[in-house]
Amino acid sequence: MATQDITSKTATSGGEGTGFPGATQTVPGSTTVTGRTGPAEPAATRGKTSIADVVVVKIAGMAAREIPGVFDMGGGLSRTLGAVRDRVPGGRPNVGRGVKVEVGERQTAIDLDIVVEYGVPITDVAHDVRENVIAAVERITGLEVVEVNVAVNDVRLPDDDGADSSGETRVE
Repeated sequence: MATQDITSKTATSGGEGTGFPGATQTVPGSTTVTGRTGPAEPAATRGKTSIADVVVVKIAGMAAREIPGVFDMGGGLSRTLGAVRDRVPGGRPNVGRGVKVEVGERQTAIDLDIVVEYGVPITDVAHDVRENVIAAVERITGLEVVEVNVAVNDVRLPDDDGADSSGETRVE
């Protein structure tokens, strides 16, 4: 597990044997906690690093989309609104669509809503998505991913191209 510079109430409370607030101590079952200040300290150990939820959302969304068999992300309404937004000139695709996260000081939990291609083994796709998301989030942020919940909301069928290919409509 990678180490991370964070401020923790446990580490900055001046616990037994530290002698002063902000001393470095290892909290069992977590990353090394630092939060020292002053000109005598190395620059890399001064201050606090915080990671916004949107950062984890974008990383998880990109990692999930990299897996073969994932067609899209999000629920039905979310995908519909996203398709409209993607067609607007100058609009960018929303990589966070279908991703919900909870981010703490050292850990994060992620929920994903995905659409899979017809014919792919759903359990294999979910497993691969879970592994790729955990690896990417932990590598890039240093946060421990405690869980990744994958909900498969739809299956894209081979003839689902978004329009009637014959050009005929049922009603006039």
